[in-house]
Amino acid sequence: MAYRTQAMIVFEKPSEKWTVHPRMVKLGIDNLFSKKMIGLAKRMGLLAHPASINKNYKHTLDLLLEKGVKVTQLFGPEHGLFGTAQDMVGCDSQTDPRTGLPVASLYGNHFDSLSPKAEHLKNIDILVCDLQDVGSRYYTFIYTIALCMKACAQKNIPVVVLDRPNPINGVTLEGPLLQPGFESFVGLFSGIPVRHAFTVGELALYFNTEHKIHCDLTVVSMKGWKRSMYYDDTDLPWINPSPNMPSLETALVYPGMCLVEATEVSEGRGTTKPFELAGAPFIEPDKLVASLEKEKLPGVVFRPTWFRPMFQKWAGIDCGGIQLHITNQKTFKSFATGLAFIKHVAKLYPQDFQWRSKTYEFVDTIPAIDLLTGSAQIRESLPSLNIEKLERKSLKSLKLIYNLYKKYHIY
Repeated sequence: MAYRTQAMIVFEKPSEKWTVHPRMVKLGIDNLFSKKMIGLAKRMGLLAHPASINKNYKHTLDLLLEKGVKVTQLFGPEHGLFGTAQDMVGCDSQTDPRTGLPVASLYGNHFDSLSPKAEHLKNIDILVCDLQDVGSRYYTFIYTIALCMKACAQKNIPVVVLDRPNPINGVTLEGPLLQPGFESFVGLFSGIPVRHAFTVGELALYFNTEHKIHCDLTVVSMKGWKRSMYYDDTDLPWINPSPNMPSLETALVYPGMCLVEATEVSEGRGTTKPFELAGAPFIEPDKLVASLEKEKLPGVVFRPTWFRPMFQKWAGIDCGGIQLHITNQKTFKSFATGLAFIKHVAKLYPQDFQWRSKTYEFVDTIPAIDLLTGSAQIRESLPSLNIEKLERKSLKSLKLIYNLYKKYHIY
């Protein structure tokens, strides 16, 4: 049954929150060791990043080595195995200084670098993927897994995905579907909404069948996780999955405020509150907030503020803008909020507002905003975009596609 919440659609009645007594969740990596470890005696490759830990803060690589697993090759997604690179910065392959294992970078300086090469796969018999996703279509780790699945399918190498929670819940879908012709590394497959409500394991199952990858895929599921849970409803520690994803609050605003990447306005990178802060030197904070408040967006307060990014856009320059403060996780509409921010900045400052014109995630023929929103519609409609009308249209698509999605729900 679907429960409509204005611009979003929630495909399960939200449960009461578990924050007083966080619910114990066993991750895929925990359950891998609680059952017969089929295939773990073989030469193993591991795709991981800093957030690939259990609730005791032990990294998956260490857990595998402690069990005597023969790990022979490591793979790092965007930001690298150690999570040190900023967004859209290519990483070189290297050697892990602690274990001496080779680390193949799956994020270089061209699109072909995103897939493992034959030389990286020749020394493995099985690939284990353990990446923490954040529930948004733009977040690239899910596509790194998909490209690994494709490469392994060609070599008949089994893939094991260790499942982890969707930190912004598994029931709320939001935003338009990606349209054919707008695929990129921030949306590799059409037909996926901005906020997808899948776990990474469920997405792997969906990609494998619906997008005809057909690899030998096993998903090791979690225990104790419920679809209505946010990350702070679990007993799991938050570790940054990428340098600018420091908290659950960041993950919640990301489906909307990531859109600011497609402009020359700062999305708060280079500050301690990326995506929660946004602005530019030409913005008058109080004027912008007064304009945004006319949208009457639920679950959020816009606080006028100034900030100074230390790197990336407007580095070292004071920016006027806003900080988003989420007051209700369940009613907060992330995508609509991000659209509203861009709409009102463009409307108030038409002479200063600019779209990003540089290459974005290896694509230089389609504007970044079109890649992120999944079509040219939003860019062509601004600044007169009717957000409520767009949301109603999105809801129809989400209802239609939900029956397909249910086939891949594990929980």
